[in-house]
Amino acid sequence: MNLIFLGPPGAGKGTQARHVAERHRLVALSTGDMLRAAVAEGSEIGKQVRSIMESGGLVPDEIVASLISEELKRARGDSAVEGVLLDGFPRNLKQAKMLEEILAEQDESIDMVLELGLEDDALLRRIESRIAENPSERREDDTPEVLRRRIKVYHDETRPLSDYYRERGLLRQIDGSAPIEEVARSIEAALANIGDIGGKRKAG
Repeated sequence: MNLIFLGPPGAGKGTQARHVAERHRLVALSTGDMLRAAVAEGSEIGKQVRSIMESGGLVPDEIVASLISEELKRARGDSAVEGVLLDGFPRNLKQAKMLEEILAEQDESIDMVLELGLEDDALLRRIESRIAENPSERREDDTPEVLRRRIKVYHDETRPLSDYYRERGLLRQIDGSAPIEEVARSIEAALANIGDIGGKRKAG
């Protein structure tokens, strides 16, 4: 079972992705986490993307696609893994087509795209609350100003993916403003429609 989580920054994709990945033996691939790790390690990729991330911009498609491709190959080689969950990729139509090519080369495809929706004002209130409650866990890019820029980028670049995947019959929309437990139940109900929740992987 291969899934994509869509939604604006602060919608709770990361929290839900971790739960779904654990429950269904999926590898959760978060481009944000991978890129932040690269920055922390001081790798060549990390040096390239540090300033972009701190300003709330988007990392070049080719860099992100390269990271995703390697992680997908690694996941496919693990017999204990039943699929992958992509959080933060694709971010635009170009990346969506790049992902299709990457998956096709590995004899894989996307089974479902889950979109967590939340209004912009609610997103800002949520991030401000998170910063106030956990100041020690605040990231360098975790500020209302950067979030506003990221939300604008999301609307400009990522929102068109909703129509792209809806036309392919893959999109399922989830109310991200609901309590965490209710969001989780809605996601599980959507996943039940895939068929075999065990997510039997295609023969390679």
